[in-house]
Amino acid sequence: MTKSQTLSLSKVPAVTLGFWVIKILATTFGETAGDTVSMSLNLGYLVGTAIFAVLLCILVALQIRAKNFHPALYWATIIASTTAGTTMADFATRSMGIGYPGGSLLLLALVLASLFIWYRTLGSISVASVHEPRAEIYYWLTITFSQTLGTALGDWVADGPLGYLGAAVVFGAALALIAISYYRTNICHIGLFWAAFILTRPLGAVIGDFLDKPIGQGGLELSRAAASIVLGVAIITLIRFLPQRPAISSAEI
Repeated sequence: MTKSQTLSLSKVPAVTLGFWVIKILATTFGETAGDTVSMSLNLGYLVGTAIFAVLLCILVALQIRAKNFHPALYWATIIASTTAGTTMADFATRSMGIGYPGGSLLLLALVLASLFIWYRTLGSISVASVHEPRAEIYYWLTITFSQTLGTALGDWVADGPLGYLGAAVVFGAALALIAISYYRTNICHIGLFWAAFILTRPLGAVIGDFLDKPIGQGGLELSRAAASIVLGVAIITLIRFLPQRPAISSAEI
């Protein structure tokens, strides 16, 4: 297959600095938007999960039906997955009564199982291989589990003595170590990608909580809806003006 053919088939973005910036903003948006629906609108975690799960399924179906990479559609699907992940994680850790440790371990097992089955079925978990329906289904399933895991993990760490800012430092430092490993070691880039993808979610979760949680709980007590609007505008602006191109080789990740 030629490079041009691969480019036309790739339906997810190349992993660049811009990708990670938008991903972190999207995960932060997912936290504030998910809390807006489940808490501020008082719809609850189960109803919020149902709303965002339906939206996610519709967007994933559109993403699979698309012939080429469309930045707006891709990032809309990412946002839907991270918002659904927020309400699903809150439902699992709070409504189901298994707590943050139980929820995090359960979701970690689901992420690893999804990656394992994906690899055993198709032989690759590289984002560059996401150009046919089966790979796309595994891709979006893994992403949704990872977004949900990240929410639970972020809440677990932030709920301890570190607080939201301390948790943000921890996850930011972990991402910095992954970046260093990417450039300075021979560790598998595909594994590093998925580790970073998972860790950007708890970073976004704790930043989102820092913005909208009460001052007495260590937050800034900003309006969830207002924070979501500001984040949404920033994401749309970056999608519009940052270069967006499809992933074309596993070497990129």
